[in-house]
Amino acid sequence: MDAIEKAGIPPVRLSGKSAFSFKCHKDVACFTKCCHGINIMLTPYDIIRLKNRLQMSSEEFLAMYTIPRILEKTDLPVVTLKMLDDVEGEPACPFVRENGCLVYEDRPTTCRYYPIGVGSLNYKEEDPDGFYFFVNEPHCLGFEEDADWTVDEWRRDQGVDVHDEINALWTDLIVRKRSLPPNIRLTQKTKNMFFTASYDIEKFRRFVFESSFLTIYDIAAEEIEKIRNDELALLDFSFRWLNWLLFRQGDFKLNDEEIEKRNKGDAENL
Repeated sequence: MDAIEKAGIPPVRLSGKSAFSFKCHKDVACFTKCCHGINIMLTPYDIIRLKNRLQMSSEEFLAMYTIPRILEKTDLPVVTLKMLDDVEGEPACPFVRENGCLVYEDRPTTCRYYPIGVGSLNYKEEDPDGFYFFVNEPHCLGFEEDADWTVDEWRRDQGVDVHDEINALWTDLIVRKRSLPPNIRLTQKTKNMFFTASYDIEKFRRFVFESSFLTIYDIAAEEIEKIRNDELALLDFSFRWLNWLLFRQGDFKLNDEEIEKRNKGDAENL
């Protein structure tokens, strides 16, 4: 929403079938201007794509390229891309260069959507299907180009439909948390777990396999093997676990025998 407010243009609700004309390329006079003075919230799948592209761990990428935030009205920790001052002193994406984006094939979800914005995180509770809007910044000349799309066609062309599908449950968790009364606060431990499960896939893998997690929860052997080496399977697993952690919903089951053993041990230590 920041770009809309900066442009002073109120959002007009669009659907997947809404039509528009747009094209961005190196010969457009405003090329890369949209990569300056922006606020990009990164999704969990964004982190995986970018850290793998840069051959870094999640922890290294988070430390070098992101800023932690608390998302308004949710009490949930998220991260935004850390902007750098360019030669003109204006905050700029660390991956933008004069001839374009260094990580274009693995660019974040927000960048893939541009010049479309998504209203789901703010308004999905009132509009279950969500909606879209134009990020119609005054400097952008792409709308003058002769290339016609519907919103759905643009999403498929930019590969953002895949990002949305992978992040869908995580996005839904945020929307549901936003709809809860503001006095329902999370403990710091829960916030830390949400951050780890969302963004630090290697740390979350260690949490699952090197702690008592697999003795506390009754997880099928085939799923354990699947998440051991498949990052996307582990990411989906993390979202489902967060759904259980935050809302006690989903297919996670506690290992009754282990819980009984722990309770017995606690009682004996009284």
